[in-house]
Amino acid sequence: MSKLTQSFVRTIEKPGSYHDERGLILRVSALGTKKWLLRYQLNNRRHDLGLGAFPAVSLKAARLAVDTYRLDLSQGIDPLSKRALLDAPQTLPAPAVVTFRIEAERYIKTHRQSWKNARHAQQWSHTLRDHVYPLLGDMPVACVDTEHVLDVLTPIWNNIPETAFRLRNRMELVLDAAKARKLREGENPARWRGHLDKLLPRQKRAKMPFSAMPAEEVGPFIRRLDSLASTAARACELLIYTACRSSEVCDARWSELDLAAGLWTIDALRMKAGKTHRVPLCPGAIQVLTQQRGKHPLYVFPNARHSASLPGNALRRVMQQLQASEFVPHGFRSTFRTWAAENTLFPREVCEMALAHSLEDKVEAAYNRGDLLEKRRQLMSAWAAYIQAGASEVFNPCPEPD
Repeated sequence: MSKLTQSFVRTIEKPGSYHDERGLILRVSALGTKKWLLRYQLNNRRHDLGLGAFPAVSLKAARLAVDTYRLDLSQGIDPLSKRALLDAPQTLPAPAVVTFRIEAERYIKTHRQSWKNARHAQQWSHTLRDHVYPLLGDMPVACVDTEHVLDVLTPIWNNIPETAFRLRNRMELVLDAAKARKLREGENPARWRGHLDKLLPRQKRAKMPFSAMPAEEVGPFIRRLDSLASTAARACELLIYTACRSSEVCDARWSELDLAAGLWTIDALRMKAGKTHRVPLCPGAIQVLTQQRGKHPLYVFPNARHSASLPGNALRRVMQQLQASEFVPHGFRSTFRTWAAENTLFPREVCEMALAHSLEDKVEAAYNRGDLLEKRRQLMSAWAAYIQAGASEVFNPCPEPD
């Protein structure tokens, strides 16, 4: 017996997908429009074939179309490929159908080299895989319209706003690239200004500062970290001792390190500012790195499968394990900067360069092209001494710079 009725199809208004028999689906968009789809499996992949909109295509007509396409499938004929062949000019060979998935993967491959680190490409791939491909992955990129974009974004727009907004931008870039390659025409349905900003509610994305652990709690926290044997705990220790970003620590490579010289040189491609950054290593940081020797030939902090570097959320999980979930790993940079300002006499530019921040004064930056490595080494040694004093519950004043 069929699952849908004519009265149901006519009256349903709630957005969603409603299944009939043999793969027929009625999709109701956030705008209230209703379209028919045939969902089928071919060569172990799922495909969605549009059958037209209701009421122009009735329930009965949609079922008859499904019967026709199911007959093609029983003979090994792909309905999507057949439609593309019939729609193409008869004097020209039928072009291959380029799906949104194919175009998105081409975009990622093309631009991967210009992105600062591999994690950015992973974020692209994972968000598209989780939120876009289930709905649009096998759809011809030329057919993606505003309703399809809204079907992707509406369920996550308010629940995970940051991901939703980034995902909208990624869809826009993929569709722009498709238009540039003459795979589609018309306006970009994922465009924000003057288009989706009129169809989606404004997100409330208040910018809050990263929650930072007070400096006096860092020493005892390091002592608790030292009690854990995990790779993530060692990475968190290095992050604290060096005041580096999570991505810089988690993706650290042995080729960047000179432990004899106490120096870590991070390639410009891995830095937020796009500049090579030299990090002086205090004895505590060197001890952490020494403990990681032999665990992976490339990465200092490999993941559990030893197939790649440690994921960034591993540091947050360690903090949760130690009941410090009210703070975030990135907040240790703020902790360090506040401590340096309030407890030492090191110049501001030394403290900022320790965080790999660019000088705000462009003229000053143009003339000052050094990285103040030795002065930063003194600063980081003072920071390490402060941490270790806190770890032993003994307070020692921070030394002043030479």
